[in-house]
Amino acid sequence: MPQPSTTGGTLRLVLGDQLSDSLSALADLDPARDVVLMAEVRDEATYVRHHKQKIALIFAAMRSFALRLEGRGVTVRYVRIDDPANTHSIVGELHRALDDQPFEAVAITECGEWRLAEALVAFAGVAAVPVDIRQDTRFICSHDRFRRWASGKSQLRMEFFYREMRKETGLLLDDGQPVGGQWNYDAENRKKLAKGVRPPHRLRIAPNEIAQGAIADVARLFPEHFGELEAFGWPTTAEQAEDILADFLKTVLPSFGDWQDAMAQGEPWMWHSLISTSINLGLLDPLDVCRRAEVEYRKGRAPLNAVEGFIRQILGWREFVRGIYWLKVPEYRERNFLDADRTLPWFFWSGETDMACVADTVATTKRNAYAHHIQRLMVTGNLAMLLGVHPDEVDDWYLTVYADAFEWVEMPNTRGMATFADGGIVGSKPYAASGAYIDRMSDYCSGCCYDVKAKAGEGACPFNRLYWGFLERNRARLRDNVRLAMPYRTLENFGPEKRKALLYEAEATREALGTVRR
Repeated sequence: MPQPSTTGGTLRLVLGDQLSDSLSALADLDPARDVVLMAEVRDEATYVRHHKQKIALIFAAMRSFALRLEGRGVTVRYVRIDDPANTHSIVGELHRALDDQPFEAVAITECGEWRLAEALVAFAGVAAVPVDIRQDTRFICSHDRFRRWASGKSQLRMEFFYREMRKETGLLLDDGQPVGGQWNYDAENRKKLAKGVRPPHRLRIAPNEIAQGAIADVARLFPEHFGELEAFGWPTTAEQAEDILADFLKTVLPSFGDWQDAMAQGEPWMWHSLISTSINLGLLDPLDVCRRAEVEYRKGRAPLNAVEGFIRQILGWREFVRGIYWLKVPEYRERNFLDADRTLPWFFWSGETDMACVADTVATTKRNAYAHHIQRLMVTGNLAMLLGVHPDEVDDWYLTVYADAFEWVEMPNTRGMATFADGGIVGSKPYAASGAYIDRMSDYCSGCCYDVKAKAGEGACPFNRLYWGFLERNRARLRDNVRLAMPYRTLENFGPEKRKALLYEAEATREALGTVRR
């Protein structure tokens, strides 16, 4: 690698999820004088025991990006995970770089997690040179813009934020109006996988030499971490990410709308894009991805319900949860509206359970560091909420096991959508469901040892046995939620003795599934 300059200049920090040529910390880079700092540190790899593939993905992508910068004549101070001098913290490596040679300033792009952001602000307060912490301009909606949108609103709903973003970007608009006459086609995107319909073949990226080296390092240095490495197939460069995106737009997007919520045994990818890791690492630009999806509709190559649904996930949901995170942290990290107090059952890690849907979701998560959003929300998330698992344990699990999970995107999804721990900031109701939902949207139940039709009793689906007990247990908190009016009317009609019996059965089921009070 090139030797760092000794003539001053700016030290420019690039984190593992900031691998973009357009990064604000690099905007005014002078290759003749500046140095880019990149560091693989244990603090970031182990604050939860991240999935092995997640660590390997980030290390491989970082190493590839460093080579990309060096190819442009940029000096990169790259600290590898096994460097004997590694301090194993980002702040430690900033101090070490400043100690090793003179710099006039430090440039940093704001990071995506409150924990590290606070550490970098503290560093800026003690550094011997000026530290410029810059806005991350790679997102479509800035922090200030989201605050303006949220100001004065009693409820923050993604749908209305999404419409604002559509108006500002012009995506899927004709003369200022939504194409097709509707803003949202979600009602057309909930089909169960039809008999005989199978997901398309998906492009996966064989690890190149750099990725193979990162995989070997992770296997050697993090053997105790969750997950497997053998099926690694994630893009680690912008060019590879482009290949995955192009394949999705051409072969998968046309049917994405119909089947995006469907689940099937042994089918980990279904019709999903597999670009979330690439967007979150900075290998793809989210607005460019949305515009290219729109082109597929305009050219008649993909239907409106597919393209609108895909764009909504990025322009709407991804930007919305980031806005919520930074609007509400650090207080958001403490929310536990339902007073959930149970531990996470071991089968969330082992996959050893007779519940077919859970076993398959955990197995694909271990194998791929991935499960799609309905498996995350309506299988593992729904089950954790019905069990009353403490949101801290749910947060840590999702942050650990998924390659695309960074706290800014993970926490509003888990503490908001999956567990309703935020009390309704993100979602208008708990997404609690019995086994009937899973039966409707998948083929899991047909091969499961539990009876999804049985509402209670031995052999009944655990989701059924937990559902009514969850509602009864949280009656005081949830009964006035207008979106839960129907199930609570049904619960009232059961009468006090039956409600007591349902609560008792739910408690017995929680115990049988291995969750205990913390």
